Amino acid sequence: MSKVLKGFKHNADPSGSPNPGEPVYMAVGRLRRTHGIKGEILFEMTTEQPENIKPGRQFFVGERKVPVTVVSIRQTDKLWLIAFEGFNTNESVEIFRNQTMFADAAQLLPLPDGRFYHHEVIGMNVEDEQHAPLGVVTEILVTGANDVYVVKTLDDSEMLIPAVKAVVRKIDPENRTITIRPQEWA
Repeated sequence: MSKVLKGFKHNADPSGSPNPGEPVYMAVGRLRRTHGIKGEILFEMTTEQPENIKPGRQFFVGERKVPVTVVSIRQTDKLWLIAFEGFNTNESVEIFRNQTMFADAAQLLPLPDGRFYHHEVIGMNVEDEQHAPLGVVTEILVTGANDVYVVKTLDDSEMLIPAVKAVVRKIDPENRTITIRPQEWA
């Protein structure tokens, strides 16, 4: 059973969603501009698992999470060309220009052992190697080098934890706990 940190107002829902029971959406890429005349749109993929994006799968576009079903996807030089069912012209697909495309996290393929989707980490309790509670992961910053966990601490401040092996010693998804070796600054 996971420890509950006293004084915290965090979501006990392990999905990481701010509202219990609400689906968790994960950004998988950004739709750019239309291409050609058949309703294709350039897609900048941000997921590490492109095999999740294939014809017949449903995704959601933009803040309003408009449902779309992929009809085709093919790679160009650096981007992908993607087409959706029912959007057969450039004019119809133009509404998705510069919008983020999301997947329902429950339908994503599992990651290899030791790897976690962001929504799985958000909401986890953070403790030091002596099991002293430090806070709760509230956000993850994606940087060029490594992710950084934003932890709301017991005193309501924020602590930034680089997600590197030297600092993050163990992630226990069953107990929803991350054990860290806090950094010491000279």
